[in-house]
Amino acid sequence: MQDIVNIGILGFAHGHVNAYCTRWREHPEMGIDIVAGWDHNAARLDKAVAEYGLRPYTDVSALLADADVQAVMITAETSLHADLVERAAAAGKAIVLQKPMALTLSEADRIVEAVNRSGVPFTMAWQMRVDPQNVQIKTLMQSGELGRIFMVRRRHGLGVHLWPNFAQMWHFDPALNRDIWADDAAHAIDFILWLLGEPESVTAEVVSLYDPERLPMDNGVAVFRYPNGPLAEVTCSFVTPAMENTVEVIAEKGSIVQNYGDVPSCNVPRPAEACGLKWYTVEWKDWTCSDIPSPTNHGERIAGLAGPLAEFLHGKRPPIATAEEGRAALRMTLACYVSVREGRRVRLDDPAIDQV
Repeated sequence: MQDIVNIGILGFAHGHVNAYCTRWREHPEMGIDIVAGWDHNAARLDKAVAEYGLRPYTDVSALLADADVQAVMITAETSLHADLVERAAAAGKAIVLQKPMALTLSEADRIVEAVNRSGVPFTMAWQMRVDPQNVQIKTLMQSGELGRIFMVRRRHGLGVHLWPNFAQMWHFDPALNRDIWADDAAHAIDFILWLLGEPESVTAEVVSLYDPERLPMDNGVAVFRYPNGPLAEVTCSFVTPAMENTVEVIAEKGSIVQNYGDVPSCNVPRPAEACGLKWYTVEWKDWTCSDIPSPTNHGERIAGLAGPLAEFLHGKRPPIATAEEGRAALRMTLACYVSVREGRRVRLDDPAIDQV
């Protein structure tokens, strides 16, 4: 019989936590029991207690002192991440941290230092790294079957800037979460990091088009340069009602195309029997359709992270992303701001990134 890992939730601000908790509750064979929760927002905490039957804590220290809690998931506002990681690490709890890692690189450094000093198990909760189709894309790229990789493009988006109430949500308080580029373009940027490693430089154009007074940074393109290739492009729009393609890979001996990999592409109607992931090879002169189906909606894709997180907490798999990788993804994201502000290509070792 599977051992049980008792987990406490530190903050219910980030909505993805509900997908994980629901999946763990519906699948007890994953061996995760949600036993405790804390939130500085009383209404959010009350809602979580009603939904999951967990023990409520109004004090972080009290939850961390609970010997029954073996691990914590930190899904509070981004500005609280560094403090909560430091306290959880000092208490000896295994840690799952929601994206983005932090607001600044100095906060990310605190997280990396706390994790390394304590030696506690730690992972970032990056859903794109465990999506089965994405894993197949990475396997194809690394297999050599397609030869040299020349370009990788990830289009990623949401329609949240079109919501009438989004400007009032905590995601748009710069003191809590900076803005949507830092919050959600970070997904696609980490995807590039996961596929290709750290780039040499970035050139970015990010603009505010729909409602610039209240909702900044809603459309952007970032081009990451790797020595001797490939070029990697991240294109994000947060005013997207519908779309289809999400990943394109151009290689010496073929190409890869993925559709239906984000909210605007996954949550709208698609052709019956549509192929979500396919690749073309020069050798066979035809397309191969993956036998991995696309999720029927994006909520299913997000909830798919619950299984790998459970495996990590049970010690059955390595971190989905280490603290160092979380910091690297944040550095890539913040480098975009320097490029936009100064109108230039920015090396990833540029000290200006540390001041963003």
